[in-house]
Amino acid sequence: MTSAEDISKMLNDESQKLENLLDGLDSKTDVSVHEIVETYYQVMNVSSMCTMLKQQAESEPSILEKIRSTEELISKRFDSVIHPKIMEKLSTSVRELTETLQSGNTGEKSKEQTESDAKLFEQLRQNMSTKEFVEQYQNGLSHD
Repeated sequence: MTSAEDISKMLNDESQKLENLLDGLDSKTDVSVHEIVETYYQVMNVSSMCTMLKQQAESEPSILEKIRSTEELISKRFDSVIHPKIMEKLSTSVRELTETLQSGNTGEKSKEQTESDAKLFEQLRQNMSTKEFVEQYQNGLSHD
């Protein structure tokens, strides 16, 4: 993929995939860990692609315009709107799961209660791990 046309098509495809992911997040009230991780990876992939292509596409106005519009999509839609919502959702979820697990920490437990707690612990672990991943993205924004 060396021609300007190929580069432009690749950037268009990846940008469209990102836009579809963002549209999906906009329409949902409950987003899964998998969807969050997939979206952040796509944002980072497209951002890296834009950075790399900027250096190579100085003589291609159409590619530079697509890079600019893609960076604007990430900045205005993802960084300013969706990312803060995801951070808030993860923080709330981690806090609520922690409180639920702490409140049930009394006395003997039935097998069902122990299994239920194990599921909550697993969900807490996934949410904490995802929150850490999202915070790393946030730290990258702070350094730009």
